[in-house]
Amino acid sequence: MIHSVRLLQVLIATAVVLMCLPLSRIAQAAQAEREFKVLHVMSYHSPWRWTDWQFEGFRESLHGLKVDYRVFQMDTKRNSSIEQKQRKGREARELIDAWKPDLVYTTDDDAQEYVTRHYLNASIPFVFSGVGNSPVELGLAGISNVTGVLEQEHFVETASLVRKIVPKAKRIALIFDDASMWSPVRARIERAAERLPGMQIVAMDVALTFSEYKRRILQYQTKADVIGTLGIFNLKDEHGRNVPYQEVQKWTVENSTLPDFSFWVDRVHFGTLCAVTVSEREQGRAAGRLAWKILVEGRKPGGLAIEPTRKGVPVLSLARARKLGIRLDAEVLLSAEVIKRFDWDPP
Repeated sequence: MIHSVRLLQVLIATAVVLMCLPLSRIAQAAQAEREFKVLHVMSYHSPWRWTDWQFEGFRESLHGLKVDYRVFQMDTKRNSSIEQKQRKGREARELIDAWKPDLVYTTDDDAQEYVTRHYLNASIPFVFSGVGNSPVELGLAGISNVTGVLEQEHFVETASLVRKIVPKAKRIALIFDDASMWSPVRARIERAAERLPGMQIVAMDVALTFSEYKRRILQYQTKADVIGTLGIFNLKDEHGRNVPYQEVQKWTVENSTLPDFSFWVDRVHFGTLCAVTVSEREQGRAAGRLAWKILVEGRKPGGLAIEPTRKGVPVLSLARARKLGIRLDAEVLLSAEVIKRFDWDPP
């Protein structure tokens, strides 16, 4: 009798285990069949490869799901005052509260500051990408409903690419605008510079206006061998308006005889010589994989690690190299994406 009871207990326990396993799969299958509402809040604007390809990569990772997407553009590169950012943040939050999406995908730092931080530990999950600041500085570390992907520049790899193109380049000048996002970038670059024997940073300047930027660039011609044109969106004209970065880059191409670098492929399209780029598509794909785990697998955002993407892509401007009189050897050309013309040139 005792043996029969024990046998029955074992059989019941086994049945419970066997039933629970397929139920988990069934639940995930059911989630995959439902339609989700996903709001994408971008800090910047579209069309722009950086923002558009993050979103494209995100959607790739959610391929196969039924998703109703909406997009809100904060447009803070062209409207960079605190008042403008606050207004756009309020508008985005009003949309979230009215539409009640199943998940909010936020890209770049301003969306975290003016949107995500208003929903900390709330029920709605947030996934970010393109964030250069640390989660601790943004107040997003250890938050139950937030996870995402960090954007960290490939400075050492980019400087090494510059050295391959211009072996005699030793003195690096860096220029930024006054956006707060550049503070952690400067700190990471200063630490990483120790891994570049034979190269040194001779200037790390902040320009507030386009006129100041021009003056700095002309000064660098005799003080540096290569320029990192990093923060170039918040430069003001004589009326206090932001000068489009494409205009800044075209002036640089026409007035600087030094090789230059940045970390984003769109800059190379508009005349920067080279970059080992942060892949915007990989940023979006990684964020999309996190979103899948949340929406389909039922994972909690706070239990998913916040990490940077690792993949960098070397990119070269052949047009800029020719203008600078630099001959690119075959090894460099074959190992990089080559952009043959300036984007302002006629097709």
